[in-house]
Amino acid sequence: MAYITRSLEKSVTQISEDYSCLLLIGPRQVGKTTMLEHLMEGTARQKVTLDDMENRRLAKSDPALFLELHPAPVLIDEVQYAPELFPYIKIQVDQGAAPGAYWLTSSQAFHLMDLAQESLAGRVAILHMSSLSQSELYGDGCARPLSLSMEELSERNTHLGRCSSAEMFERIWNGGLPGHRSGRYRDRDGFYSSYIQTYIQRDVSDMIPGVDRLRFADFIRAAACRVGQMLNVHDIAQDVGVSDDTAKRWLRVLEQSGVIFYLRPYANHLLRRTVRTPKMYFFDTGLVAYLTKYSSPDILMNGALNGAILENYTVAEIRKTWHNSAKECLMHYYRDKDTNEIDMVIEADGELHPLEIRKSKSPGTELASAFRILDKGSSPRGTGAVLCLREEMSAIDRSTFILPIWMI
Repeated sequence: MAYITRSLEKSVTQISEDYSCLLLIGPRQVGKTTMLEHLMEGTARQKVTLDDMENRRLAKSDPALFLELHPAPVLIDEVQYAPELFPYIKIQVDQGAAPGAYWLTSSQAFHLMDLAQESLAGRVAILHMSSLSQSELYGDGCARPLSLSMEELSERNTHLGRCSSAEMFERIWNGGLPGHRSGRYRDRDGFYSSYIQTYIQRDVSDMIPGVDRLRFADFIRAAACRVGQMLNVHDIAQDVGVSDDTAKRWLRVLEQSGVIFYLRPYANHLLRRTVRTPKMYFFDTGLVAYLTKYSSPDILMNGALNGAILENYTVAEIRKTWHNSAKECLMHYYRDKDTNEIDMVIEADGELHPLEIRKSKSPGTELASAFRILDKGSSPRGTGAVLCLREEMSAIDRSTFILPIWMI
């Protein structure tokens, strides 16, 4: 099995020179532990996993003794199982623990972030990791947040891997989970089937004791059929036969474990007629394609959900460019009660950058007309783009590029 170099490696190394504690958060099996194990090769750092029930028991019942038995520098894997460790790690940091002393991983994002920030405020650096990006799989692997400057786009045009429409849907169908893409698990369907089972047995069952596992699996499939859409909790609940309140709780579990994420609608006091409902996306389109029963890239490319899954892929890849650079990005979508809609709005450097996502190879210039609605807001509109399956970069005008999705 070949190790695939991750864009976050440089950030982990640099941050470990400044912070005593680093928390790496991301969904199950995106390669968090593998990357950190790769970086600790040849060092004195040891690894201990809380997937091991004996380690977990000790970490929860006597965290001080646990840290004595596993002294820094140490990698503590799946730390969400013993949040009791945080106050004791804080003591070690306050007593002068060396930079990079504690590397922690977790597959339960929001809960752990809250606990870590409460117990280790100002003492922990938090990084986000997702599945493999286009740049890691097909390009130079460098971490660069998506920018719509001509200089940056010219750089991307040189260093990222070009592809046809058919090849793009092959990328989407295969997804970006390292276990499959590295060649370790060559049977894609078997890999994703095992992924769902493991996720429900370990993460979901831990977060929802006594959960009906079969029904929760149906729930994930129902959610996958609605990627790129405004969230309708009632429709998903009806599909599965659970109450709306149960569906809301289960969606929170999917979000907390990083399986789904939302784009919130953009609004400010000058744009009063905007909707308030978020749009839902999955972190990995290979998982979406498996759950929605597309058996090949060709069938997916011609299927009813092709546009929605392409949008999911594009939004997730843009998000990765920021997270892989150890940066946060304000990402929204726009829709108002007059049905004006923009697929994505990036808020950066005091400007709003509108993006439309289309399956077409030759998108019409009218697609950018909705961008002008942002001129009524309080922040200036910057360069926008139509992201599509065109193989070469082009432009509608000086303020709106036409970009191939492979350039993200």
